[in-house]
Amino acid sequence: MKMINIVNGPQNVSAIIQGCMRMPALSKEDAAKVIRTAYDCGINFFDHATCYGNGDAETRFAEAFPMTGIKREDIYLQSKCGLCFDRNEFDWTKENILSSVDGILERLKTDHIDTLLLHRPDVLYDPEEVAAAFDILEKEGKVKWFGVSNLVPMQIELLKKYVKQPLVINQVQLSLEQSQLIDQALYMNNKTTDYSVNRDGNALDYCRLKDITIQAWSPLQLGMFGGTFIDNPDFPELNEALGKMAERENVSKAAVAIAWILRHPAKMQAIIGSMNPKHIEDVCAASCVNLSHHDWYELYLAAGKFLP
Repeated sequence: MKMINIVNGPQNVSAIIQGCMRMPALSKEDAAKVIRTAYDCGINFFDHATCYGNGDAETRFAEAFPMTGIKREDIYLQSKCGLCFDRNEFDWTKENILSSVDGILERLKTDHIDTLLLHRPDVLYDPEEVAAAFDILEKEGKVKWFGVSNLVPMQIELLKKYVKQPLVINQVQLSLEQSQLIDQALYMNNKTTDYSVNRDGNALDYCRLKDITIQAWSPLQLGMFGGTFIDNPDFPELNEALGKMAERENVSKAAVAIAWILRHPAKMQAIIGSMNPKHIEDVCAASCVNLSHHDWYELYLAAGKFLP
């Protein structure tokens, strides 16, 4: 497994993260198998959120984890807070952040989480309240490092004015099909295509400048919930290119698609959400795939993009 160091954050973490959103659907035994398979493949980073199964993903993980034989200190646990679907709102108030973390710790049956991310922007938030909550969580030892999810640069800058802890992660969407994080730089000042639209305030370049690690969610998906582009008949050229490189590298197409993200010099992490142990093993082979500069562009263009 390829390992990276997150600047001002956790060190020697796996470039591939095991996402746990779908874990509530598993039995304790099957969940333990997923956790153990991911760990045996070199994954030491597990991603949660309070909204995943309304907390049931964290509960199921905690029920299954003792069955794996893995030590708590050998993994990194990450969770996110702020999405309150029961109230149909996003909430970054001090009260909600603190109560959310207490709930996370109770469900995960641990005394701390390694990283806490604010999950999508609460447009009504007070950054001083966030700063106060982070100070309490750090002082009480409940959270080691902090970050955000789906934030544009100026939102992060506003937070940084008040929050004293480094914001070390920004979790955003990125895949061969959903490549808007990269597109605009190629198509800037081009009125002939929507790829020129700046949709994220140059988040990728900003995060690289500020030493914030990008975590790519849904790295194999269409849109947010459109299924996967792997073996999808709507993407024949992409699957042909993925298949060619997969055969060359003796890995799966999914592994090549993940390797495309890991090939980027920004040193990103990619979050996989599969609950299928075989698929987890297949995807983790991405860490051993060596894509050339030419390979990277060939896949990008095969996904339907073009060069101006």
